[in-house]
Order: sequence, then C-alpha cells, then structure tokens
Amino acid sequence: MTTPNGESSAHNLGQSRIFTPEVIDDIHTKSELGRYRMRGFSMFKPIPHWDELMFLPGTLTRFVIEGYREKCDTRTVLGGRFAKRPLELDIPVYITGMSFGALSLEAKMALAKGASMAGTATCSGEGGMIPPERDLSTKWYYQVIQSRYGFNPHHLMLADGVEFFIGQGCKVGLGGHLMGQKVTEQVAEMRSLPPGIDQRSPARHPDWLGPDDLSLKIQEVREATDYQVPIQLKLGAARVYDDVRMAAKCGPDVIYLDGAEGGTGAGPHIATEETGVPLMSAIPEARRALEDVGLADDIDLVVAGGIRNGADVAKCLALGASAIAIGHSALMALNCNKEIPGVTDYEGTIGVEAGKCYHCHTGRCPVGVATQDPELRKRLEVDQAAERVYNFLHTLTLEVQMLARACGKTDVHSLEPEDLCALTTEAAAMARVPLAGTSYVPGVSEDRTLAEMKELLAKHVADTGNQGGANV
Repeated sequence: MTTPNGESSAHNLGQSRIFTPEVIDDIHTKSELGRYRMRGFSMFKPIPHWDELMFLPGTLTRFVIEGYREKCDTRTVLGGRFAKRPLELDIPVYITGMSFGALSLEAKMALAKGASMAGTATCSGEGGMIPPERDLSTKWYYQVIQSRYGFNPHHLMLADGVEFFIGQGCKVGLGGHLMGQKVTEQVAEMRSLPPGIDQRSPARHPDWLGPDDLSLKIQEVREATDYQVPIQLKLGAARVYDDVRMAAKCGPDVIYLDGAEGGTGAGPHIATEETGVPLMSAIPEARRALEDVGLADDIDLVVAGGIRNGADVAKCLALGASAIAIGHSALMALNCNKEIPGVTDYEGTIGVEAGKCYHCHTGRCPVGVATQDPELRKRLEVDQAAERVYNFLHTLTLEVQMLARACGKTDVHSLEPEDLCALTTEAAAMARVPLAGTSYVPGVSEDRTLAEMKELLAKHVADTGNQGGANV
C-alpha cells in the first residue's frame, strides 16, 4: 500500500510476546526434526539472579578490614563429619565434574593442572578416571553415577573425595547425554559401550530405590575407602527442603546442590529451560533443612549453577554455602566462546558468532574444549590453558576477599545473610534478605508479624482469665 505521494506505509500491529521469532523458529525446527532439540550451555530465559542482590559493606556501623595489611582467610574444609581425611582447599571454589567425552583430554588436563595451581580440587565427572587428569590433580573427586560408566573400585581408592551423582540443575530428573560424534574408540572403551552411538545415562541409580538403600550404598563406599575420604551427594535443585532433609539422613559428609542455572555439555533444550529452581532460592531452603534436622554444623553445603565472578561466589557463601563448584565459567577460561583470529571461524563452522555458541554437543568446538576431533583439540594448549584457569580461580578469590573485607570479615566464610540486601521483591523472597532500604523480607516479615499477633492474643486471653479468676 502506498500514500498519495508515492511513499509506502506499513500497518504493523506489533509483535507477539508469546510467539517470538525464537519460538516460531523452534516450532519450525521441531516440525522438521520430529524430536526435541539438544544443546549445550546454560539456561537462556531470564530468572532472578545474583545481580539482584547487593552487599552492605561497613561504613560507621561496621569495622572494615584493610586489604594490604590484614588477612582474610579463604581456607575451606569439606567433609569433616565422618572422613578421616577431610578435603582441604586453599580457596572456596573448585572445578565441578565434567566428563572426558563431553570434554577433550586436553581440557580435562588443563582444568586439573589449573585447579592444582590454585590449591583446589577437580572432579572426574561421568565416565570414569583418566590417568593424566588424576596425575595433575592434587585434590580429586571421583564421581559415581547412575550408569556406572567407567566405574572402577581401584580408581575409587585413589580419590580424595567421592561424589554420588543423583541429579544436576540444568536437567533435574534426567540422566546424562553424550552424542555419538563424541563417542570415540577411547571414550567408548572407558564406558564399555559401542563407539559412534549416542549415549544416554539412566535417570536413576540401579543400586537404590530410596533413602534406606542409599544409606547402605554410602556405608559400603565408606568401608571400601576405609573411612578416609568425604562422601558427597550431588542433587539438582527442585524440592530442596525435602530432598536435603532426606539426603542428610542418609549419612553424607557433604551435600552438593546444583541450581537451575547450571550448564551441561548436552541435554534437551526444554529441560534446561523448564526444570529446577534458581540457586538463590535453593541455598536458604537447604540451610533451613539442615538446621531442622540438627545437622547444619555437621554437613557441608557445596553449591553450583551459573557462577560468573567473585561476587556470585561471595553471595553464595553469605547465604550459607561452604564452597562453590564452577563448570561453564571454567570452560570459558579455557577459551570457550572466544574468537581467536586466524584460528577459529565460529560463524563459518558453527553458524553463530563467538559468545553465542551453545553447540557443545556437536563435537565441533572451535577452540578444542568440547570435542574429540584431533585437529580441533590441537587448538587447546594445555599449559597455557591451565594458566588461564589458575588466573581465573585466583581472581575469583581476590574478588571474594575484597567483598568480605569490605563487610568487615577476616574469613570469607564469615559472610552472612545480614551482609546482603535485595533490589527486587522476587530476589528478597528467594534469598530471604531485606528489600533494599527496608527491613521487609517477603514471607518472613509476615510470618513474624503473625507470630507476634498470636503471642499478644495468647497473653491477652491469659491475662483476661487471670483477672476473671481474681474477681471471683
């Protein structure tokens, strides 16, 4: 349609906020594929996150700590409940479990070496132990998973900690996924499965149907490791209060809670977007559960999911975590999603620009991190990558110390909810800290007011009854 002067005019009513271009593209793709879409990476949709919490540093009401002259301790001990050798870390951050298969050998080696340089731990992830990773790890978790892929009792004896993988935040209630293009002869041999075939781990362990069975399995592993190392249960954050209470009664040393922001190397897109709860809401619920069963001082809480910087780490510690595990941000330290001039071509090989890549599952990682392709793996130089991982972990620690000192803490583990406020009512309700500029904590303030009213009413009834008795 044109106007009298020949100019075109468009009558655009707007754009649907429900059927966005991304949704329309998703429907078109599914109608062609006939299956759900797989991808790597973390959650895409916006949720209340750590940016909505702020620290309340000392001014006149708090005595701040001088950064250059006064120490702020970062030493972290995990698993002191039953283990004869609790895991001692120099910093409150370690590298979470990511499998050889999902990651290249070079990536696993670089993570192990970088973590060791920083005085912290790494984890085998699914699929068993690879000797180079264990050799380069001064502190190492061995992961026991539903599929038993690669499980070896002799490797269990070499661990500094044992992690029972029960679930993860990005796909709560589902097992692991590894696409066939990543299942090389070496990966297949470790998992006792045919090469080149998609692998999907079971969603639940065959060794237990409930907490009683799990308690027995934990005891079995304790005896196998001579009570030397901590036993850790990894849960995806969902029904956090009930799950943590039940997990605590199974006898672990540590409970690991993975928020919905957690990433993966491969999983259904719909699961990553639609399962789990944000880590910010999970930590207070977990602490409440441990307090209610009287084990808050006995069981350590490790958390993970969408951790990007030292402020995120410090906020997790303030809400009650003992340590924080990182995955995706550590991969970014290896160069994930980085365009390297003369080496990578994200748009030409993956179809998206660097910074927007979520194609970990395809095995075509341009920087050699999430691939088994020999030519792509050459792009990841282990020593240089390990140095970057160390630098990132070291910087996270410096940032946590900076914020802790500003809040008047000589130990990062002394951070507490009182040091935080929220910028939105959603964040205030989830983290159970006051809305900025107020003393209002959604849900908590109302409960306190109701309790006070009940107490006053009971006192009034009692006083009235006493007066009536006196008049008689």
